[in-house]
Amino acid sequence: MKLPPPLSFLPPLPSPPRLPRLPGPRLSSALVGATALELAVLAGHLITYPLGLTPERPERPEHPESRAGSAGSARPESPARTDRPENAPARPLALPVTGDPTAPAAAPPVVLLHGFIDNRSVFLVLRRALTRHGHRRTASLNYSPLTRDIRAAAALLGRQVEAVRARTGHDRVDIVGHSLGGLIARYYVQRLGGDRRVRTLVTLGTPHGGTAVAPGAGLHPIVRQMRGGSPVIEELRLPAPGCRTRFVSFWAELDQVMVPVETACVDHPDLDAVNVRVTGIGHLALPVHPAVAAAVREVLETPETGEADVPVTGATSAA
Repeated sequence: MKLPPPLSFLPPLPSPPRLPRLPGPRLSSALVGATALELAVLAGHLITYPLGLTPERPERPEHPESRAGSAGSARPESPARTDRPENAPARPLALPVTGDPTAPAAAPPVVLLHGFIDNRSVFLVLRRALTRHGHRRTASLNYSPLTRDIRAAAALLGRQVEAVRARTGHDRVDIVGHSLGGLIARYYVQRLGGDRRVRTLVTLGTPHGGTAVAPGAGLHPIVRQMRGGSPVIEELRLPAPGCRTRFVSFWAELDQVMVPVETACVDHPDLDAVNVRVTGIGHLALPVHPAVAAAVREVLETPETGEADVPVTGATSAA
């Protein structure tokens, strides 16, 4: 008798069930591009960083009489003009601001305030956009990286603002702050009465609600103050009735320093605030991106604005 093949009478075993493929980490092209841009900005900033270590040197404004003389078709000769300096008119005091001295008197000067362990060199692009296109006068301030308290830094900012006001003759100023600089400026405006001196405060990637990413928090107390729930952040949640400063906050969707990213938005019922979403870039690129610089300039040139009227150019959009 012919035997069947071994085990041929057994039914085929069922194939093991196919497990669903778990989604792995996928980096979007936007995030990859933003990260590459961040690295490029960081490399460039390391080169320009030494340029901002010293306080800026004020430019001496052009003397009104020399401007008037150059406007005419002929200039009268004066033998005592160069060889008798004692007869020359006294030069005006130098102002600690730079820009176009013929700018409209109604435009307040702009005070630029950098972020943590940074200096005024971070505002090279923004400053150029303000002075060349907006005809605005700017003052870049440095504060020490050893500053341990946002409150103390805000008080120092207040003294600097008073000095700028005294030397320019303007009652109010505008402030642009990047990261920690924006938080210092907000504390000055909201808690130290700076709303009487500041017309518009523009913040770029500032942790208004505190950020969960705070490298070095155990080493530097001012970094701990930027974390969510810190006493400083909680102070900024207190009522601020009658605050006269307009707030415009630029926040980047791909900002890896602001966690969550919405923490860079101003959310306070008593503040006149507009939040502008920036797409395609990260934290370090905010103060150097041309589209952001153009949007900041337009904001500062607008006397009053509502959320629907925020200028949107390039990579920015209202949120």
